[in-house]
Amino acid sequence: MVLSRFLYYDFPDSGLFPDDPGHGRRMGCSVLKHGVLKHGVLKPDVMPKKRYSVLSTVGSRFLGVFLVTVLMILALAEPAYAARYAAIVVESGSGRILHARNPDKPIYPASLTKMMTLYLVFEALQKGRLSLDDRLAVSVRASRQPASRLGLKSGSSISVKQAILALVTKSANDVATVVGEALGRGSEKDFARMMTSKAKVLGMRRTVFRNASGIHDPLQKSTARDMSILARALLRDFPQYYSYFSTTKFRHGGRSYGNHNKLLKSYKGMDGIKTGYIRASGYNLAASAERDGDRLVAVVIGGQTSSKRNRQMAKLLDQSFARLKARKAQARTIGTPQTRAVAKPSVNQRQVPVTRPQPRAVASGDPHYWSVQLGAFKKYTQALRLAHAVIDQLSNEADRRRIHITRLNQSAQSLYRSRLTGYNERQAKMVCRKIKALGMDCLPVVPSKKQRKLASMVSTP
Repeated sequence: MVLSRFLYYDFPDSGLFPDDPGHGRRMGCSVLKHGVLKHGVLKPDVMPKKRYSVLSTVGSRFLGVFLVTVLMILALAEPAYAARYAAIVVESGSGRILHARNPDKPIYPASLTKMMTLYLVFEALQKGRLSLDDRLAVSVRASRQPASRLGLKSGSSISVKQAILALVTKSANDVATVVGEALGRGSEKDFARMMTSKAKVLGMRRTVFRNASGIHDPLQKSTARDMSILARALLRDFPQYYSYFSTTKFRHGGRSYGNHNKLLKSYKGMDGIKTGYIRASGYNLAASAERDGDRLVAVVIGGQTSSKRNRQMAKLLDQSFARLKARKAQARTIGTPQTRAVAKPSVNQRQVPVTRPQPRAVASGDPHYWSVQLGAFKKYTQALRLAHAVIDQLSNEADRRRIHITRLNQSAQSLYRSRLTGYNERQAKMVCRKIKALGMDCLPVVPSKKQRKLASMVSTP
């Protein structure tokens, strides 16, 4: 059987047979000898030496070009990810920024988009338009969404509760479309417009949504700052549903699905919120963690890998918690009222009236030392939710920057004190009167002697 002389089966000097110094000599394989296919032992003179060297040279050159190309890709990859990196860390209650890097740079949110999808689901639940047991129909379009997905079949249905769990853990795109079509009256595009409108209401000025899942759309943009606003809004507005974000796994259709946020198990104090990835964005993560009464919300955008993103998130949170701890230590050394305790409430008592609380220390250059005490609560989310409920009713007298939640350490448990700060005497008393007119309790908090002295010094020309 005559074959081409240019077909070879040996691999001289290739290193593919490191244990065979004869380069395949002992291989009982089919070889060419003078153009005739024979089976037997390969002899050194089977192939012309010159022809081997030519092919070896060509192969070496090809291998060299290949390696250079790979190295160039690796060299360019890191700057590409660095160029789209953005991050922000804020105090959940006050919104005070502890770290920021490119916070307003336009980014692709990827599956962080599903946080807004869930926000509108929680809102519908809260207003009674949905219940957790309601069944949502799966359309043909929803069943054809790309991964990540549950693999829902057209004509089937899924409960609202299972849909929430699928979005939180599996980040299922088909479920996001199901939800979008259900709340958008059959149109995911209409639902995306609802998402964008809600974003503007929440103060997410640089965000536009085009779908419910985060599947790449060039016009779907946001920023790290806006994603932190959304994460804080979920904590603030729906504390009764926030625990869903702590779900590490759920079962559906006989299968178990784990949460993509691996920090839920490895980072102390973390209890949510959402991961995201598309090629155009890199690896994204919005997260919330609480330590020693301080709750932080952080967003990392554009990680090169999920593990690198997680390490960066942990690093930023560690640094921010350390900064808060240092501030508390400094405050204790100068005797700030943060260490003063109030009376321990009974087990069933939710709101604790305070007869004469001491106000929060403020900057010496600020003459507005009066504040309005709303109450003290067993849970941080209760204190925060009440403050925002009051703000919603008093939009002309206060804004969300006035909210101040302080942890009060007790012998057996901690309380969270809710206040609106930064008023003068007239404003504080007027705000409290209006709060009482709404059927809620409050108390104007008089500044201390030291604060009054500081205020008089500031007002003196």
